[in-house]
Amino acid sequence: MATRSYKRVEDGRGWVGIRFQRRPGEAPSDVLVHVNLKDTTATLQQEALGIVGVNLIYAAYHLHAEPEALIGSLMDELSRDRLEVDMIKLSGPAFDGVDNRLMSLQLVEQNLTDAAVFTAAGEVVQPSEVFYKKPVLVERGSFRPVTKLTLDLLEGALEQFLEEPAVKGQEPVVLMEMTLRNLTDGSRADGSRVDHADFLARADLLGLLGHDVLISRFEQFYQLAEYLGSYTDRQIGIAVGLPSIREIAEENYYKGLGGGMLESTGRLFQRSVKMYAYPFLDPATGRVVTIETMQVMEVWRHIRDFLLESGHLVPITRYDERLLTIFTKDVLAAHPVR
Repeated sequence: MATRSYKRVEDGRGWVGIRFQRRPGEAPSDVLVHVNLKDTTATLQQEALGIVGVNLIYAAYHLHAEPEALIGSLMDELSRDRLEVDMIKLSGPAFDGVDNRLMSLQLVEQNLTDAAVFTAAGEVVQPSEVFYKKPVLVERGSFRPVTKLTLDLLEGALEQFLEEPAVKGQEPVVLMEMTLRNLTDGSRADGSRVDHADFLARADLLGLLGHDVLISRFEQFYQLAEYLGSYTDRQIGIAVGLPSIREIAEENYYKGLGGGMLESTGRLFQRSVKMYAYPFLDPATGRVVTIETMQVMEVWRHIRDFLLESGHLVPITRYDERLLTIFTKDVLAAHPVR
């Protein structure tokens, strides 16, 4: 564990774990978590660490049969202002049948962290170990389902990302990001409940395709960029389709943000961030629409043109035009999820 000191002014961070037996003679079970300490003094960070340690002992003894409750109890008497849990791994006979990808989702769903990462093989990983000093390319989507267009979008963005002067010769981290908004099943009036079975189905498919996954609470793109920028000082790429660009060009997307579109744009591109935009087939005209030719509101047009000229907004030029006829809603309608 490393806490704050006069030589080290960033947040404290480290590992906390417990090994226990449910009954005599049984093989041990483990709970391993990674925490980030947010308090401004080492003394307060040590206090928060002590509280989470006590919570962990209690949870292992009383709540090992209820993993979701176990995770929530880690924050008893604490808040996100003081401590963040960004990775958890449960193992051993007490947790037979527990999928740690779901536990990662629980960290995000219960607001113990803003984002969690697991590999294509289903292994949960600590974000700083994944992103530290590495270029990162992320495709954001619902992936319900993953289509050939989804993959072509990422491949086209990756091809151009690898040619960036700041990326050449490096092995980037490539991720698929799913937000909580894209995981809700609509069973509540506010659409807040996450469909866990559906989440695992999407994660399984992305894993079979060899893609690591980022689960997040991020509504707006600048939040994703700021999160990644807190771990790496290298190039960050965000791969999107034009429907996402159209969404962020609407003023109501920025409700609650004082500076509106200008603030969001500034925060998104303040670091080495580029957004790679995949074209769209206009069903009305049958023409391919690109980020340069897309019709947008006047106020956004000026921002769009500036971002294109400055190289922050990049059209994806390598794409398969035959795939542009694929629309997720059509695929779901033809193959409804049961």
